Parts: sequence; C-alpha cells; structure tokens
Amino acid sequence: MSIEVGSKLQGKVTGITHFGAFVELPGGTTGLVHISEVADNYVKDINEFLKVGDEVTVKVVNVENDGKIGLSIRKAQDRPAETSNTRPPRPPRPKGQFGGGSKGPQRNQRPPQLSFEDKMNRFLKDSEERLSTIKRNTESKRGGRGARRG
Repeated sequence: MSIEVGSKLQGKVTGITHFGAFVELPGGTTGLVHISEVADNYVKDINEFLKVGDEVTVKVVNVENDGKIGLSIRKAQDRPAETSNTRPPRPPRPKGQFGGGSKGPQRNQRPPQLSFEDKMNRFLKDSEERLSTIKRNTESKRGGRGARRG
C-alpha cells in the first residue's frame, strides 16, 4: 500500500519516546507522530495521551526521501467547519473614545525626525557616558590603574 501525504490511516502505537510516538501503519511501515502533533493543547508528557498498543487514526503530514514518515493525530481529527485562523469580530468602539470624532488616533503624528548627525552625536555622548561609568566602577573595585590607595 502506497502512503501519500494527506491520507488518513489507522495505525498502532509501537513505541513512545520523549519527543513523540512511533505508529505502525498498514503494510508494516512505521511513522512518527511528533509530540506537538498529538493533541491540540500543550502536551508535556506524551504518556498521558498514548500507550503502546493503542489504535489511533493518523494523517500523513510528510514523507521524506529517506523513507521517514511524519504523522499527525490532531490533524486527523474531524473538526467543525470553523476555521482556527479567523479572529472573532471586534466589538464596535464608542465614538469619541480617542478625543474627537469617530476616527482612531492619528497614525502619522511622529516626533520630529533627527538628522543623521544629531543621532550620531547623541549616540557618541551616551556611549562616552556609559564607558566612563564602567571604567569608574571597575577600576575602583580592582584597585587597578590610577585607583587611590590609602
């Protein structure tokens, strides 16, 4: 039996590891269900969901050139027609919430842009202040160059 990506198959759990479960498929081939593909919610311990010998329905996610078969239990489950990528609709905002009219905040209001020279001068000033603070703190602790000795 040829195993194709997207097909749903019945299989039997033959082994469990900390990263997933090995499932024997029809035809004697074995695939891996990664721990992230066991359930829709977070799975800390796979043993809470599966045991060796369990019969499971899996969906073939990928088949690699070297023969490895990626499986998913959570994608094999039939779900209602709702799509998980759509957001629920936003509730309408009350008018005037942002201080004037029904429009939202003005997005184009930014602080004035600094020129490259101004940015560079600010960076150099901050950098020199940080370096002098670091030097002052490390030299006084180490008692090195120029530190006062009493």
